[in-house]
Amino acid sequence: MQKIFDEVNSLDKRCYEKFLLSEDLLMEHAASSIASYIRENHSSCKSILIVCGSGNNGADGITLARLLHKKFDVKLYLASNPKSSMTQLQFQRVEALKIEIINELFEADIIVDCLFGTGLNKPLDEKSTNLINTLNSYNSFKIACDIPSGINNLGQVQSVAFEADITITMGALKTSLFSDVSKDYVGKIIVADLGVEREVYEVESNKFLLDESDMNLPFRNKKNSHKGSFGHLNVVAGCKKGAGIIAANAAFNFGSGLVSVVCHENLDLPYHLMQTHFISENCTAIAIGMGLGKYETDEIRKILNKNVSKIIDADLFYDELICEVLNQEIVLTPHPKEFCSLLKLCKIADIKVEELQNNRFLYVPMFSKKYPKVTLLLKGANVIISKNEKLFVNSFGSAVLSKGGSGDVLSGLIGSLLAQGYDCLDSVITASLAHTMAAKNYDKNNYSLLPTDLIEEIRKL
Repeated sequence: MQKIFDEVNSLDKRCYEKFLLSEDLLMEHAASSIASYIRENHSSCKSILIVCGSGNNGADGITLARLLHKKFDVKLYLASNPKSSMTQLQFQRVEALKIEIINELFEADIIVDCLFGTGLNKPLDEKSTNLINTLNSYNSFKIACDIPSGINNLGQVQSVAFEADITITMGALKTSLFSDVSKDYVGKIIVADLGVEREVYEVESNKFLLDESDMNLPFRNKKNSHKGSFGHLNVVAGCKKGAGIIAANAAFNFGSGLVSVVCHENLDLPYHLMQTHFISENCTAIAIGMGLGKYETDEIRKILNKNVSKIIDADLFYDELICEVLNQEIVLTPHPKEFCSLLKLCKIADIKVEELQNNRFLYVPMFSKKYPKVTLLLKGANVIISKNEKLFVNSFGSAVLSKGGSGDVLSGLIGSLLAQGYDCLDSVITASLAHTMAAKNYDKNNYSLLPTDLIEEIRKL
């Protein structure tokens, strides 16, 4: 996993003070990283348009123009006059080289966005909005320097943002790159070093980006075992019984030795799933909430107070009953609307989904601070996982998963790992990564995924 930071100005300052690196030197490395990427990956391209603002993000772009001069047909477009001292210095250098400054945008082979970076702290004016819209309309390969212009330091987009194919971010990963809104703009993210390796530049952080290597699949390494060695998950099925059956099927295919669906009505289940009318005496984990609908409160309260690991989803986030178990080591997996309801029930915030989506990295820590025993997974384009004061981002999700039943599969995967003895946080991290990697491996049309397809891909991981 990789560290994520809310801001990196303090890390830059540390480089100046502790490692005696100058601002000019850091800027040279920033521009050099973009130049190296272009030379190595786009050597056949001819024309490059670098669009610069008046601050240090613009200075990075002006420096880049100097580094690529003669190797490519480089044109500089200045959206406003250089203001910062570094921008003025870099501009003097490109003037000495007689690099062409243009007044009209054009569709170059490559466009590099160096307008605002992380320095954007107010809504875009009409001129900037029109400029970005024009750049987005071009069929060029688009590179964002540090962060696509139009995204502020909270990961919010007020009106429009540069639609990058790749974002080369400087020094370290920033939280604003991983908002749900940012996902349609950042493209692939690369971290460029600024004169020292990342492990030197970075300090401690409580936010992390998950890598595929963080997935710890439940491979069976012990030869002397039986079905009971791998846990017994109970999945509580409610009004929408299909949700529980999907979760149970996913759990069985993810290594749980036994899976029982708990329902008072007789169900037509696959042969490998068992049915019970009440929680099994030997169950090692419970999955509850998926398609639960209306239920008998006292019965559900009894189940929630069972002394086994639990994953809770869906309908229970609308009932005050959930507040009674938030002092337990449990897993919660709400989608945004459900999380808004949970925040209100817990008296943390009364907000709409839009407010949450614009501030996911604000409200998730607020909840986790109040309920440090809970492992929370907030669903979204970028999944956020939080436990106590640590936060993890799974950025592998895609629109492939935007189908009914996908969340039920995830609940089953988490429940399966809980039943097999994983702790709550490890269960959620591995299950979430498996869920998104399985969807990534699905090779049919991205609108056609069925829960059974997702489960089949899980089997191939």
